[in-house]
Amino acid sequence: MALLIDWTAATIIATAFFGYDQFALPEKAGWTMFAPMIVFAALQIIFIPTIGGSPGHRILGMRVEMERGGWVGLWRPIVRTALLVLVIPAVIWDADQRGIHDKIVGTVLVRA
Repeated sequence: MALLIDWTAATIIATAFFGYDQFALPEKAGWTMFAPMIVFAALQIIFIPTIGGSPGHRILGMRVEMERGGWVGLWRPIVRTALLVLVIPAVIWDADQRGIHDKIVGTVLVRA
């Protein structure tokens, strides 16, 4: 659900700033076709280290924390988001329901 909230926010922001042409062919749309994904990544990278999670996480009462405690730093949100954008690491998880994108960077999503 947090993913849906974040993607919706990213799409609204991208549409407001870059416009939307529903009839544009992919070759004519250019990079604006990827604008929602770029905004989504920016939201993740900015908000995880500053407020402890994306806007969707925080609205639903969740936080992204280090497995062993402490601040997540700057590089972990970047790597986590890059893996999340690839989709596959996010849909593969372990018995604890942790996605590979969280396991690789050593973070865990917890209820706040």
